[in-house]
Amino acid sequence: MSREVMTRTPVSASRRIPYGPDPSQFFDLYEPPAKPIGLAVNIHGGFWRSRFDLTHASHLCNALAKTGILAANLEYRRAGETGGGWPVTFQDIQSALQAVRKTFPTLGDPIVLGHSAGGHLALLLATKLSTLKGVIACGPVACLELAHHKNLGSGAVAEFMGGTPEQLPAQYAAADPVRHTSSVRRILVHGTQDDIVPLEISRAFLEARQTDKGMLTLLEIPGGDHFDPIDPQSAAWPLMETTAKGLLGSKEPR
Repeated sequence: MSREVMTRTPVSASRRIPYGPDPSQFFDLYEPPAKPIGLAVNIHGGFWRSRFDLTHASHLCNALAKTGILAANLEYRRAGETGGGWPVTFQDIQSALQAVRKTFPTLGDPIVLGHSAGGHLALLLATKLSTLKGVIACGPVACLELAHHKNLGSGAVAEFMGGTPEQLPAQYAAADPVRHTSSVRRILVHGTQDDIVPLEISRAFLEARQTDKGMLTLLEIPGGDHFDPIDPQSAAWPLMETTAKGLLGSKEPR
């Protein structure tokens, strides 16, 4: 079913643009057939690990392009490759976003989508940049310390951070989006049957950040798994499309 999106033949990008000298510092572009209605930046998941790359997210980006949204699919240095892990991974995301905006200066502020570990990076980005039109975090690792204690990804958080919360309290405080306020509109989309990043992670984030100035919403997908939100062939895709267009059009998704 939706897990097949990880092995489905990728969709070729229209262009690939580097934003740094490392082989993992680039983004792929998926351009609509007509003038774009807006700009979306996607951050793929895979528990921040180098064995997972951006290819599976080509389907989501291509589907966005078909709706008129110009989509940039970001690659970045990940744990397991030279320089990857905290804080370099997040620095790459910031550099990539800056490069995308410079490439398309007339498209205005983007929305940012992130799945799983990419959802963590997207939510953290929202605490640093108030100019984003919105963030859609799909099955996000939204609470790092909670995710570590639940051993998500068999130690993925400690691998990414370079240690445990007890060993690196300051680093976890800086890297965990649940600890930081944001005025950016954030929408979390989470399947109720997600067995990779359980729904309680998003619920904990919602409870902890409910006093933020920026509006925060959790959209639960009944029966949805971890990959439903990023699979254009899933029943959840119309919700994703509506949400993305709503953020770009300054309309409130419901």
